Amino acid sequence: MADFDLIVIGSGPGGYVAAIRASQLGLKTAIVERELLGGICLNWGCIPTKALLKSGEVFEKLSHLADYGVSASEPKADLEKIVARSRGVAKQMNSGVAFLMKKHKIEVIEGAATLEKGSPAPKVVVKLKAGGERTVQAKSVVLAVGARSRPIPQIGLEADGERIWAYREALVPKSLPKSMLVVGSGAIGVEFASFYRALGCEVTVIEAIDRIVPVEDEEVSKAAQKAFERRGIKFRVGAKVTKVSKSKAGVSIDLEAGGKAETLTADVCIAAVGIVANTDQVGADKVGLELDRGHVKTGPHGETNVPGLYAIGDCAGSPWLAHKASHEGIHCVEHIAGFKSPNVHSPIAGCTYTQPQIASVGLTEKQAKDQGREPKVGRFPFRVNGKAVAAGEIEGFVKVVFDGKTGALIGAHMLGAEVTEMIQGYVTAITLEATEEDLQSTVYPHPTMSEAMHEAALDAYGRVLHL
Repeated sequence: MADFDLIVIGSGPGGYVAAIRASQLGLKTAIVERELLGGICLNWGCIPTKALLKSGEVFEKLSHLADYGVSASEPKADLEKIVARSRGVAKQMNSGVAFLMKKHKIEVIEGAATLEKGSPAPKVVVKLKAGGERTVQAKSVVLAVGARSRPIPQIGLEADGERIWAYREALVPKSLPKSMLVVGSGAIGVEFASFYRALGCEVTVIEAIDRIVPVEDEEVSKAAQKAFERRGIKFRVGAKVTKVSKSKAGVSIDLEAGGKAETLTADVCIAAVGIVANTDQVGADKVGLELDRGHVKTGPHGETNVPGLYAIGDCAGSPWLAHKASHEGIHCVEHIAGFKSPNVHSPIAGCTYTQPQIASVGLTEKQAKDQGREPKVGRFPFRVNGKAVAAGEIEGFVKVVFDGKTGALIGAHMLGAEVTEMIQGYVTAITLEATEEDLQSTVYPHPTMSEAMHEAALDAYGRVLHL
């Protein structure tokens, strides 16, 4: 007889949300966590990094107080207190997840889980934090084990906690380095670059592709690089790292770009070149779990090739985003419980919390053209938006992509202040299959930066008003 209806392995934003939804649906549920409730996102990723970035933003604004008619004397950044605040935020969120587990009567099993063959689902063997071992059985098991930073030992790019950092070391620096090299210009790389530059660190970002934040629309990538360069961040794009060397004095990186060799030196280096799924740590081979480059191969409901075993979130493939994991977790357990989920296919937005912020959803202009969509594109800059001018946040723009034949909104791309909050408007629009007429006839409140979203939709059809 099974001990539980459902066991969730991993308590990140995919796992703990899946467990809550399962409990709501009447399933006797347990969750296994080897470290801290909330997983990497709440404790070492999404949340604490945003706390750091907010401190950096506030400190950087102090140097522009005169622009607002305000003055203050000798502002200082206390790195120890900044880090302590970030860790405090993470602890608060961790406690919140613990409360939710208790509220929903979800049993928390603290320890590292591995899978073994069983029926109707694999057995879960937990090496308990408190010592000893516990084997539990459920009717269904959900893997939500996440991922970790990807090292590249062939070139010496491996975190050592001193000269070469992964995200964990970057979140809790012992002191502020004078100079830093960041390998990788994805969201993690440019966010850390943004924070450390705000505190005065000399930062150079190295990217193998010919543009930064390469998953974004090309216009956004180019504009973002210019905006970051104005803040003093340096870039090497189209650069292949051939060797990373460290010493007591610092770190040096050999790279090749444009047919030329170059060596860069700094106090520390942050490795931000991707992730590795944690499937190698749960005994996937013992149960014959089918993987694709380390990530679990899943069906439309998270089902795997192993009966009774499901997978969600980062360990189940891209996009590697917390909100995607939560969405998958909810759908997965609703399927397990026999609850009919609405057949809604919502697009997944991407958000990068730099200064300025980046947010996007759906197809880029190039992707639309590659699909033969004949896109109609609209743009509107924040420099002529009333609220942005009043707030002194004029950098960036809104870009929208419509299908030229149907008028459906198929993509939106934004660079600017708080665009990570605004992008949800476009996510909702695409989910509801909105057209240009819907967006153009919507009344946007004034004065708000969201008015730029309206103007961009008007611009796509030659109707822009304030440009």
